[in-house]
Amino acid sequence: MNISVAIDGPAAAGKSTIANIIAKKFKFMYINTGSMYRAVALLCMKNEVDYKDINQVCDLVKSMDIYFKNDRIIVNEQDLEDEIRSVAVSNNVSNYAAIKEVRTILVDIQQKMSAKYNVVMDGRDIGTVVLKNSPLKFFLTASAEARARRRYLELNNNGILVEYNNILNDIIKRDYIDSNRKESPLKMAQDAIKIDSSGLSIDDVVKIISDHIKRYMAELKVI
Repeated sequence: MNISVAIDGPAAAGKSTIANIIAKKFKFMYINTGSMYRAVALLCMKNEVDYKDINQVCDLVKSMDIYFKNDRIIVNEQDLEDEIRSVAVSNNVSNYAAIKEVRTILVDIQQKMSAKYNVVMDGRDIGTVVLKNSPLKFFLTASAEARARRRYLELNNNGILVEYNNILNDIIKRDYIDSNRKESPLKMAQDAIKIDSSGLSIDDVVKIISDHIKRYMAELKVI
C-alpha cells in the first residue's frame, strides 16, 4: 500500500519547502504540482499562447513530457526549475491553472505517480481533488503579510530586487483568483489538518506533519 501525503495552501505559504523536507525525511517522492502549473504558464508565455485560447494551451500541455529529477522539474528534457520561479510566471500562473482541461491532464499525471510511489504532493487542490482519499492531508497557511515577507526575502536573497508592497498585492490577487476560480478552487479539505505557520519556524511545521505521518505508519506497521 502506497502512502500519499497531501499539503495544500495559498501562495507563498511554504508548501514546497516543507513538502521537500518531509519527502527527504521519509524517503518519499516529492511532486511539486505547483511547478507543473508554473511550467505550463512559462511555456505558454514563451510561445505567446494566451490563457484564453484553451485549445492551444491544451495542445501545448499534451506535448509536455514532465518529470522531476533531484527535486527539479524537467520538461521536454530541459531543466526549467529556475525559470518557473520568475515574478512574471508567478503573476500569470493562476490564469493557466484555472483552466479545467489543463487541470484534468495534470491531475491524471499526478494520480498515476501516487499510484506507483510513496509521494508527498503540494498544491492548491491536492487534498480535495488529486489525493482526496489520502488520510494524510494538511492545509498550510499564514497571513498574507507573513507570506509576502517570506517571498520578498527569498527573491532578494536570490538577487531578484522587488518591492514588498508589490509582492503583497500579488499574493492577495493570487489568493482571490485561486479561491474563486470555477475549477478546483483553493479550499481546505474537511478532514485536513490546518497549520497556521505565521508564528512557526520550518522545523516546527515539519515536526507537526512528521508526527502525524509517523503515527499513521505505526498503525500500518511499516515503521
